[in-house]
Amino acid sequence: MAKKEELTEMSDEQLNFTLEETRKSLFELRFQSATERLDTPSQLRKLRRQIARILTVQRQRELKAASV
Repeated sequence: MAKKEELTEMSDEQLNFTLEETRKSLFELRFQSATERLDTPSQLRKLRRQIARILTVQRQRELKAASV
């Protein structure tokens, strides 16, 4: 799991790739949860928060670019 500082240092392409991979992982975990084979339920929460962090960094960059 990348921290906020690590995410802000990433390029836009890296952020998009990380977002896609995190969403894929979340989908897989949700599927496991539906079939009742999920080992670590806390991982769902961690991935959701990671997605939120990435989206926040992307939005901050959008707003910064728009204000310049």
